[in-house]
Amino acid sequence: MVRSKLVVVAASLSVLALGVTACSSSTPDAAPSASAASGPSVPGVPASLIGMQVEGEEVEAWPSAPFGALRLWDNGTAWSQIELAKGEYKWDNLEGALANAESKGMTDILMVLGTTPDWAAKKGAVKKGTADYPQPGAASAPANMQDWDDWVTAVVTRYKGRISSYEIWNEANLKNFYNGTPEELADMTARAYKIIKAADPEAMVVSASPALRLSARFDAFYPKYLAALAAKDWPIDVLALHAYPSGEGNPQVRGTLIETFKAALAKAGAPAAIPIWDTELNYGLAGPGDVPKTDITGPAAAGWIVRTYIDNLRFGVERAYWYIWTQKPYPLLGIQAYPGSDGEQGFFALDNWVVGSQFDGCTDTAGTVTCNFTRDGQKSIVAWAETGEAAFTAPAGSQLVCDPLANCQEVAEGAQITLTEVPVRIYVQA
Repeated sequence: MVRSKLVVVAASLSVLALGVTACSSSTPDAAPSASAASGPSVPGVPASLIGMQVEGEEVEAWPSAPFGALRLWDNGTAWSQIELAKGEYKWDNLEGALANAESKGMTDILMVLGTTPDWAAKKGAVKKGTADYPQPGAASAPANMQDWDDWVTAVVTRYKGRISSYEIWNEANLKNFYNGTPEELADMTARAYKIIKAADPEAMVVSASPALRLSARFDAFYPKYLAALAAKDWPIDVLALHAYPSGEGNPQVRGTLIETFKAALAKAGAPAAIPIWDTELNYGLAGPGDVPKTDITGPAAAGWIVRTYIDNLRFGVERAYWYIWTQKPYPLLGIQAYPGSDGEQGFFALDNWVVGSQFDGCTDTAGTVTCNFTRDGQKSIVAWAETGEAAFTAPAGSQLVCDPLANCQEVAEGAQITLTEVPVRIYVQA
């Protein structure tokens, strides 16, 4: 992998993308610095902040990178892929996925309950030539809600205590994933909530997730879904979103999408205590419209992953599930996460910088973001420029600065650091 240089010229430290002395970064630390609007202090950032989806997890694939929560999607575990005929279930993929996860010590497992089997699809909902995912009819609401009730009952009864949370539907504001009404989906949410809580009170119910990158589809669908949930007294434990930016968007754009989502929640009167999860994200995917795919590689790939999860702390998103860990490059995605990739290094940096640390908030000063962490008495600052470059003066006690690819350089108090979009971690003597 290509790593450009960390250069110190007189008192000027240029961090455009690092690469000189590799260090093991054995000192614990992690997360953003303080500002009243940056989110609450987190005493010890949990591993569940970092979620993952894993290609082939149902057949024993597993990431080499650390993470703390698993989402089952694109693993052959959707309703339409299990209940092949009414009352006839093919549990193989779900059984394999759970056995694999449990063998690795993973207990925080999110399952997506949709999509609808062809035999249960509502009449007239399936049109010839539509691209319902993952197969024809899957985007439909059920013709008979009892079929949905029976499906949810079967899953929760069978997997009580093994699946910790259930997401109602994936990207329900997009027609290829869901073509029913918001009101029907809210009804399905409430029905699932009642069934799940009766069978497994500890399991969490996660709302259907909307995709925010298509703003017109979000505006047309999601406020109506929220209104219907409000009318049913919010039968959910978690609110989900998908904050994929456009193909040319960066983590700063993702932050704007999160704020758009939170504004919709506030307008709908959603209880502030309900946590928010971003159940699927990446960068650089082609679209909307003619926006081309963008490949993000090198230090930027690792750095954007680090920024994404620290941004979760800044913006009050309890966790996010990366899409997707693979064993080789996945052409759809802008940032790759597979063994030996730069993206993989981003997850190692998060584990070292953030997980288990005290998070004390972030300050954003004219696009210069600084975030403070403490772990086992070691203080650190994670800093970056939202776009372009920004000057930053190393604070008192500064000792070392490292990039997410574990390239480190000594740094003295008062040194001028040129920040870029790739975050750096500055170790500060207590």
